[in-house]
Amino acid sequence: MGKQDELATIVGEERVLTDQAILQAFQTDSSLLAGETPECVVRPRNCEDVQSLVRLANEKGWALVPCSSSGGPRFGGDTVPKVAGAVIVDLSEMKSILRVDKRNKVAMVEPGVTFGELIQEVEKEGLRVELPMMPKKDKSVLASLLEREPTTAPKYNWDACDPLCCLELILGNGDMFRTGNAAGPGTLEEQWAAGQAQKVAMGPAQTDMGRIMQGAQGTMGIATWATIKLELEPQLRRGYMVAADRPEGLIDFTYKMLWRKLPDVCLLLNHVDLAPIYGADPADLPRWVLVYSISGLEHLPEERLSYLEEDIAEIAESFQVEPMQYVAGLSADRLVDMITKPSGETYWKLAPRGGCQDLFFLTTLDRIPGFVEVVEAEAEAQGFSRDLLGTYIQPIRHGTGCHLEFNLMYDPCLPEEVEQVKTLLDSAAQKCMDKGGFFSRPYGSLPDKVYEKCPDTVSALKKVKSILDPRGIMNPGKLCFD
Repeated sequence: MGKQDELATIVGEERVLTDQAILQAFQTDSSLLAGETPECVVRPRNCEDVQSLVRLANEKGWALVPCSSSGGPRFGGDTVPKVAGAVIVDLSEMKSILRVDKRNKVAMVEPGVTFGELIQEVEKEGLRVELPMMPKKDKSVLASLLEREPTTAPKYNWDACDPLCCLELILGNGDMFRTGNAAGPGTLEEQWAAGQAQKVAMGPAQTDMGRIMQGAQGTMGIATWATIKLELEPQLRRGYMVAADRPEGLIDFTYKMLWRKLPDVCLLLNHVDLAPIYGADPADLPRWVLVYSISGLEHLPEERLSYLEEDIAEIAESFQVEPMQYVAGLSADRLVDMITKPSGETYWKLAPRGGCQDLFFLTTLDRIPGFVEVVEAEAEAQGFSRDLLGTYIQPIRHGTGCHLEFNLMYDPCLPEEVEQVKTLLDSAAQKCMDKGGFFSRPYGSLPDKVYEKCPDTVSALKKVKSILDPRGIMNPGKLCFD
């Protein structure tokens, strides 16, 4: 019996795909990272299918590459097989929203659920999802949680794992494992009857397997559901913008607001990123804009907005900045509404030139100007137009850190631009790494550069990998796992 026939005994013949167009779509992605064409794509229906697939792959020594998002473009290269004969485990049809718990503000979702689908469901309960900034239309919620994509509201971001709570995992050895208080005692239904909500991420006992799975790019196992923290939908929300020529003019003000926990949405954009998001001409926009929102919840929303505005106005005066609801013809309310929803049919990063490469890492707000200067100088030295260099700054954990992202926009149909972006991405990454940028989620060509700096971490991760995935079938060749 051939590989495809054996897979079909688990998921059915119609869920084993061998169409060459589908397979070749996984051979590369928008990361420009080329790999091997997979042998087939399988679409499991439930946790039992996934566990059977992993056990069969262990028995036969087949490589499995998990994928959750239902459509492209894909950017990280993490779903591009690095070995021949791999099987793509496409989880996009596991689309159940298993539970929405308004009292505990938590939802349980399978890997195929997109942000748009979850938003529509939780709004019925007066709740909202904290999203990354304008995720792709078909982006899997669970995949975003596992990738630790930062959300736009640092006020609700207490930990690097947030808003992920618990996970159900099929480990690389075929065992099923539940993290946090989902581990028990009792079944999920018994826990729900007792008032539990699978919201505590750590556990069982002192283990924290969820942290191992986050950022692992499918090299440790496959998640079959996750619980995600939700927040109350505000009764009123008001957006503001503060314009500046350089980010230095906005950082101290941002620090102070976040220290007081005043805004909800809070992020900074340069004019290159702001233009495609809003649909404006970058020449008409200020060089840098701080975007934030304040909100009134269920009780006394107007009064809450009033005192928040007064407090922020006092801080703004002390830093000599001016929050405004309209800047260069842009409405702050409309902008906040846009960045807290999934992107349209055309992903916003692709609108200017059709292609985009992202360079991102963690740092602190006070170090932002130095990194911006380094990347802008490197772009200029290589002849890359600053008009195609977007910058997105997302404070995290109440402003104690931030996600700094540079968006290199280019035309993927022009080989000279593709090569220029590849070169700039590698050289700028190296300079930012040397300057102290922390690359917690290396993709594409960056893992080798990142992991060679910390051999002790590599040794520890390989020991964990040998326990959870002893045959090395899960996404082989990714990260530091040869």
